[in-house]
Amino acid sequence: MTVLLDFRSDTRTVPDAAMRAAMAGAEVGDDAYGDDPCVLRLEEAGARLLGKEAALFLPSSTMTNLVAVLAAAPDPGTRLLTGAHTHVARMEDVGMRRFARVDLVPLVQGDDGAPDADALEAALRSGARAGRPQVVSLENTCMLHTGNALELAVLDRLAGLARSYGAHVHLDGARLANAAVALGLPVEKLAAPADSVTFCLAKGLGAPAGSLLGASASFVDQARSLRLQLGGTMHQSGVLAAAALSGLSGVSRLAEDHALAAALARGLASVPGVEVAEPSCRTNIVTVRVRGVSAVELMRRLGEGGVRVLPLDDGWVRFVVHREHRRDAVPVVVRTLAEAVRLRTVLG
Repeated sequence: MTVLLDFRSDTRTVPDAAMRAAMAGAEVGDDAYGDDPCVLRLEEAGARLLGKEAALFLPSSTMTNLVAVLAAAPDPGTRLLTGAHTHVARMEDVGMRRFARVDLVPLVQGDDGAPDADALEAALRSGARAGRPQVVSLENTCMLHTGNALELAVLDRLAGLARSYGAHVHLDGARLANAAVALGLPVEKLAAPADSVTFCLAKGLGAPAGSLLGASASFVDQARSLRLQLGGTMHQSGVLAAAALSGLSGVSRLAEDHALAAALARGLASVPGVEVAEPSCRTNIVTVRVRGVSAVELMRRLGEGGVRVLPLDDGWVRFVVHREHRRDAVPVVVRTLAEAVRLRTVLG
């Protein structure tokens, strides 16, 4: 069956005409030697955007998070404190334990997706007593907590708490651009509380690949060496950097995705028997469940109607809106979900 609408992730975007033209005309060198002009321009632009001294271009956000933790915690046995439902804890934990050799400490998260401050302090205190180096990884937006955008005050408070125990603060900002647009703040404001920050170029901004690590110049120097050791240094990567540079000009356009996600949430909530999660600050993610239907079963039924989603925990499925979607998709998705609910009723 032909898939009509793919809401599994905003990584499903494809390069637009401007990106393809930028890639075709990219002036390239060799990033292994530090002389690819497009990569250099991207890293300079990324550092300005994130308000950091320097930035480094890497193939993926997963590698960026790993490199950041390795640079912050070179010694085996470092404690990595992060929310139990963050991407780092749920999808990157094996790599973190195997390659960074960290002791990953999952923390309880509030409804907004922020780690519980009391739980964080207790974990920090325990690590400090044991004399263990510690890294605190925050996430914004909160992927498994309805894509909620964390307020700057929340980030400031948690980062301040971490630093009071001497911990390095890393921000997994794979969708930090979405958070900034939703909160009406510059990206650099939301990145400011962190010592290092991951910024994905391949999600809502639409680049085909890549992520930036922003931090101090000395930290980025360490990260550059680690990138090489992990096999993440590319050669004529200016072709990818040119697409990413084009994507950076589209940060403000993310507001369109947020508006469409809000319209989708309203439409899905109109279907009897459907529960739609309501984050305090919605971005481009909508999570839905139907009582009595598992997430995998709901995914299957929606897929039969040409709508692809991602199953989560506790019966929830995730819709991620991106620039490939249009407003006329909303009634199609609503009808497809209504049919999935009808099937539940018919099948008992």
